[in-house]
Amino acid sequence: MLRNRIKISIMLVTLALPAAGLANCPDWLNHSMKRLHSSKTVNLCEQFAGKPIVIVNTASHCGFTPQFTALEAMYQKYSDKGVGFIGVSSNSFFQEASSEEKTADVCYLNYGVSFTMLSPVDVTGHDAHPLFKELARQSAGPKWNFYKYVVDADGRVAGRFSSTVKPDDPKITGLLDQLTTQVN
Repeated sequence: MLRNRIKISIMLVTLALPAAGLANCPDWLNHSMKRLHSSKTVNLCEQFAGKPIVIVNTASHCGFTPQFTALEAMYQKYSDKGVGFIGVSSNSFFQEASSEEKTADVCYLNYGVSFTMLSPVDVTGHDAHPLFKELARQSAGPKWNFYKYVVDADGRVAGRFSSTVKPDDPKITGLLDQLTTQVN
């Protein structure tokens, strides 16, 4: 009898461990998404739960594509402070490369991106990925490529910035500084 109780207790604790680790992850972030030009996926909750996150919808043939340089610099500056960065390629505005390989070349070779880049998804309209549906519900959907969303550690959009706002703009860096102070 005691042996069975111990086994049941161990099973319950084991089953609860993964859920406990993701307890502070909002449902809308609970997605596994394919990495850009890779067969690997990333579980957004496992990688980003409980952290401030910068989420950017990108396209490799947009006039704002050079923002990858500043985004990478921001990633280098803020990743040690616990901020996650997610680039989500999209052809919603018809400016993404014709293949993931070409998109990856732009990101990784041309701009040296080392933060998490995801395969193309829709970011607007009825077919928008649930990640972007929630960002739109909380603030507003992207109206063009390189919209930047700053999400706090609890999964709330703390700021939404248009394509014309550079990643290293004081409005964004000030918000990230504030959020990292709250988390650390």
